[in-house]
Amino acid sequence: MDSEYLERILKAHVYEVAIESPLEEAPRLSRRLGNRVLFKREDLQPVFSFKLRGAHNKIARLGAEEAARGVICASAGNHAQGVALAASRLGIRAVIVMPITTPAIKVEAVRDLGGEILLRGDDYDAACTAALEIAGSEGLTFIHPFDDPEVIAGQGTIAMEILRQHPAPIDAIFVPVGGGGLIAGIAVYVKSLYPEVRIVGVEPEDAASMQAALAAGERVTLDRVGIFHDGVAVRQVGEETFRLARRYVDEIVTVTTDETCSAIQDIFEDTRAIVEPAGGLAVAGMKRWVAREGVSGRTLVAINCGANMNFDRLRHVAERADLGGEREALFAVEIPEQPGSFLAFCRLLGRRSVTEFNYRHADRSTARIFVGVALSAGVAERRAILQEIATAGYPVTDMSGDEMAKLHVRYMVGGRAAGLEDELLFRFEFPERPGALLRFLQAVGSRWNISLFHYRNHGSDHGRVLAGIQVPAAARQEFLQHLDELHYPYVEETTNPAYRMFLGR
Repeated sequence: MDSEYLERILKAHVYEVAIESPLEEAPRLSRRLGNRVLFKREDLQPVFSFKLRGAHNKIARLGAEEAARGVICASAGNHAQGVALAASRLGIRAVIVMPITTPAIKVEAVRDLGGEILLRGDDYDAACTAALEIAGSEGLTFIHPFDDPEVIAGQGTIAMEILRQHPAPIDAIFVPVGGGGLIAGIAVYVKSLYPEVRIVGVEPEDAASMQAALAAGERVTLDRVGIFHDGVAVRQVGEETFRLARRYVDEIVTVTTDETCSAIQDIFEDTRAIVEPAGGLAVAGMKRWVAREGVSGRTLVAINCGANMNFDRLRHVAERADLGGEREALFAVEIPEQPGSFLAFCRLLGRRSVTEFNYRHADRSTARIFVGVALSAGVAERRAILQEIATAGYPVTDMSGDEMAKLHVRYMVGGRAAGLEDELLFRFEFPERPGALLRFLQAVGSRWNISLFHYRNHGSDHGRVLAGIQVPAAARQEFLQHLDELHYPYVEETTNPAYRMFLGR
């Protein structure tokens, strides 16, 4: 019975390791959104994430015999740290299975908390399979990251604190969603006491496993998930978490990477704290929901669920935050290849701030430029600038929403090659580990010529490559079959307009 969850949450063992995180006003974001915004600061927990709540509650309730044998989990991040800390405090052995691709900073963080590290597989699924095998062979108790009633109850203590800290009415609570443990715990507690409070889950557009499950009426497994929001990159939600979400969650909102980066900046400006991508999801979803609903004067709570950010990812976040907040626009423009054409185009932009300006010669009559422009009035201003440029007679394409342009082309504009034939363009992802680039190139093979190659590390567990490969028309079917057999996620970009304008024939 779901009513048992109230008792589980009220009796949960979390405060031996967790703090009662503050519920803080966000005055700057509140003014901008026209609503009262509150941040639940789970990023201030001892391991900078809410995950230790559920982990400790589960481990603390093990029987003496189970505790004596020890526990095991599979995780590359926050759950691993939560299990390691909880087990250490309780004097229990903890084995943490992490993918080989896990950044060293995360491995060391778990080791510092007393966890025994085993590196297995290139991703979470492989690490989880290994952990379950070890659990069976050594008699260890597997601590699931989300699909366990005691873990769910531990996360539900966040809702208990929110309602105690803010006894006045709350209109909506925005919760990041990965496997569903956090939103299940919060939703079942809040809805049992205040069914009028709206519970809104927030997922990345490229990892929306809960939204897909709710739409289908059953759990589904996504073919793949994006890698930026690694804290919630789950291909299938839990069985129990899905059951609770179907009953108690009002809706799921999805957001883009750029919107999350903008939310990370919003949180920083109010708190001077830098949350991880998953930690920015709730604010990103709240902003999209407020814009969609047109509400004002409401009291809205966002769960800032974690702050385990890789330092080298900050560059990517900063680059994309202005795009996500509609504070920057990117345009590809053709101008005449003649003296004074740059000046004439800049005069068209007027006193607007240019954030980026890349140019490469295209031919004797035409120059192509890639330009970034700062915005002060959001999407309406972006559309107005686009119209002004087109009206002035310049062929122009809005690149603000083009992922390949933002990830790659803006850094390598103009790479045309004379006489190039049969070039196809692909985006690839592969596990980031020593020798990864060499293994990738070996896998692609030497039969086909690589005519373009751009790799950029974005501070995540996976590398991203943009590659041009010359493949004669007669061999294309065989080549695509070869790519499928490599098992590297890829997207063909041969018809992408950014490629056509700056890199292709």
